[in-house]
Amino acid sequence: MTQAIDDTGAVHEAAPAKVNLYLHVLGRRANGYHELDSLVMFAEAGDHLTIAPAAQLSLRLRGRFAPALAAEPPDGNLVMRAAQALALALGRAPTLAITLTKALPVASGIGGGSADAAACLRGLARLWSLPPDHPTLAAVAAGLGADLPVCLAGRPAFFGGIGEVLDPTPPLPDCPAVLVNPGLPLPTPAVFKARQGGFSQPARFDAAPAGPHALAELLAQRHNDLTAPAIHLAPLIAEVLEALSATSGCLLARLSGSGATCFGLYPDAAAAATAAAAIAAGQPAWWVAATRLCGTARS
Repeated sequence: MTQAIDDTGAVHEAAPAKVNLYLHVLGRRANGYHELDSLVMFAEAGDHLTIAPAAQLSLRLRGRFAPALAAEPPDGNLVMRAAQALALALGRAPTLAITLTKALPVASGIGGGSADAAACLRGLARLWSLPPDHPTLAAVAAGLGADLPVCLAGRPAFFGGIGEVLDPTPPLPDCPAVLVNPGLPLPTPAVFKARQGGFSQPARFDAAPAGPHALAELLAQRHNDLTAPAIHLAPLIAEVLEALSATSGCLLARLSGSGATCFGLYPDAAAAATAAAAIAAGQPAWWVAATRLCGTARS
């Protein structure tokens, strides 16, 4: 993950979108949480944080999707909670001015809030001269949400449990992709509640796919168990999947996480850009982004 401190002493940190390439629900714990098996990669598309020393803690929201967050109390924002929790754990005051540029849709299945909070933790580690593997970072992340550990790591991973168990993947290729959200926030708890039927088996693999075609072939043997309940709650998701599948060169179209964002994989960047332009022209109200899924941690 790129971290930089500018001449004013502010830290700049990317918060990339998290994409679940497959997601199997393995079972349900007594406390209601579900056991999962998923493969995660991170996209070049994402939000951005700037963190600077200040007299007191503040959060400024900017970007296309800032209004969706502006109505909630600042203390309820995951970025603010992450800053406060890390400061408390380290015994220091959270005297910070944080600016969040919100480019990703809210409640969209690509880890926006978790990615933002993880970026805040990474940025603060840099600002406060903590090593990136400082155990307090992982402890704070685990306490903030199931997606935080993998977003903090910021590299491809298999995750299990409720998201807290991370395992390395075989080498994965960079893969051009298109992300599409129809403008519908879809809370994760509602999708899990709507899920019916049995459970799936783990589906991890040891093969190292040589490129996007090979990766798509592996993924085609797997699925996202939350697709049906997500479509039940938001039927427009089915139209998004159809739109992606209909574009030239689409190797695979699938829902990410609990939705409503879907992704398509493509053989090259030109095909992804052409597909994104075609979908955006046909559905101007949708959020559409041509991007790249990174096979290694972003640098």
